[in-house]
Amino acid sequence: MNNSNIAFIGAGNMASSLIGGLVQQGCQKEKLFVSDPSAEQRQRLVDKYGVNACEDNHQAALQADVLVLAVKPQVMKEVLKDLNRSVKQKQPLIISIAAGIPLATFSTLLGEKTAVVRCMPNTPSLVGVGATGMMANPNVSEAQKTLAEQVLGAVGVALWVNKEAQIDAVTALSGSGPAYFFLLMESMIAAGEALGLDTETAKQLTLQTALGAATMAQQSDVPPSTLRQRVTSPGGTTEQALKTFEDGGFRSLVDAALTAADKRSKELAELT
Repeated sequence: MNNSNIAFIGAGNMASSLIGGLVQQGCQKEKLFVSDPSAEQRQRLVDKYGVNACEDNHQAALQADVLVLAVKPQVMKEVLKDLNRSVKQKQPLIISIAAGIPLATFSTLLGEKTAVVRCMPNTPSLVGVGATGMMANPNVSEAQKTLAEQVLGAVGVALWVNKEAQIDAVTALSGSGPAYFFLLMESMIAAGEALGLDTETAKQLTLQTALGAATMAQQSDVPPSTLRQRVTSPGGTTEQALKTFEDGGFRSLVDAALTAADKRSKELAELT
């Protein structure tokens, strides 16, 4: 990675987090390029990370061994059409972080030989603890796969899926997943208040409990089901709470929610 120029088309929050992660991992600022129509956005990244910035997408693309497309899905096709000439000349690895844009779109608008990685990061990437699913087209070499892992792994965990359709499952699980946990946190805070705790105490206890549970699960050599069993004493408070969850159809509700998100992801992809 340290020998590769990495250019970003788009200077929004996700591009900023990726650039920050790359700099933190030792990527030289001289090898990072960004283009964006907003002078304010460009200057923000120049001031914060010392990257090379320009208004012209072609200028950035012609520097790139890796070209990260960090633009909104609704403008992606116009951006791709505009970049066609530069991409064919430089032949970089394309990494798209735009939701719902299939690999076939890149082949159609940039050329059939273009190496493309489609990925789905989530919002915790903004604070360096993201989860990203990746899918490569057949033109991506093993060396380029390693590059993609390094770029996207700069802000968390980056994992490959075997079929493009599985990106919809990634979207349902980790892409939308933070919101599921936020909803549980909201509910626990509200329940804590109803039980007599003040708002700040309920909030701090809830957030620290969520952090602690995630940290334990991440560091443990046993699955979450075993950790759950270990904290559930027969006849105790945890058992009663979990029984209430189960009686309310908790597992089937989670399954239905992720299935609905997966279905909607497929529908949105068809609209692009």
